[in-house]
Amino acid sequence: MGRRLLLIEDEPNIIEALSFILTRDGWTVHTHADGATAAARVKSGAPEVVVLDAMLPGRSGFDILRDLRADPATAQVPVLMLTARGQDKDRDLALRLGATQYMTKPFANAEVVAEVRRLAGG
Repeated sequence: MGRRLLLIEDEPNIIEALSFILTRDGWTVHTHADGATAAARVKSGAPEVVVLDAMLPGRSGFDILRDLRADPATAQVPVLMLTARGQDKDRDLALRLGATQYMTKPFANAEVVAEVRRLAGG
């Protein structure tokens, strides 16, 4: 049984890098780049873990996270916010809105893989 992850990110280089390292770790990685339709994509895709950028076209990752936590169908999906926004206020907002974990870019590949594994329960 393959593990399913949804990467919500609009930067092609990050999409390519994360897709590569997570696929190599055994994940089936689906990607989505539009903030306006991201919450619906999570609901329809039923991923085990969501990796979510904060700055997206159409809608911010913070707004998407708020929607995910408000919907019973997606409220329990682990969300790793992975963003260039490293200020304490951004981290605090993400955690207050229900992010399971918050990491900043640039990131270490091994740390992302380890965190995704942890969020998926192993």
